[in-house]
Amino acid sequence: MYTQPETGRPAPGMTFDQMLERVRYEGAYPTRERAEEVVRAVLAALGRQLTGDERVELAARLPVEAALAFTAEIPCNHGERLTGWGFVKDLAARTGGTAATTRWDTGAVLNTVAQLAGPELLTRVLAQLPSGYALLFGRAELTRAA
Repeated sequence: MYTQPETGRPAPGMTFDQMLERVRYEGAYPTRERAEEVVRAVLAALGRQLTGDERVELAARLPVEAALAFTAEIPCNHGERLTGWGFVKDLAARTGGTAATTRWDTGAVLNTVAQLAGPELLTRVLAQLPSGYALLFGRAELTRAA
């Protein structure tokens, strides 16, 4: 069991092993190896979507091994960016998983990433991404009234 970080503050730094154990617990994965596989795949996919200061700041808040997986991919600059659902479908196609299991994997990893990022950085990350990512990070998807 773990404690939630205080609201308004990023989670205190954690080691890669601690991150894997948290993801393993959140995702109910049978082994540490499976949790690591999921973490690396989801972070690489997220790394293809983020650019700029948010990418740099998020990488700095991740454990070193996680930051390397996150920054190993070059961000997409080909016009249309993936929505949250498009992100899940793309990751499923790349990993050979189903949309349902990939959605589960994504939530397990990005909930932990959200805690490491903290609310202020996460808000900026979500502002940069197309619709549909808030739910993947464990936040409500708020839309503006017309």
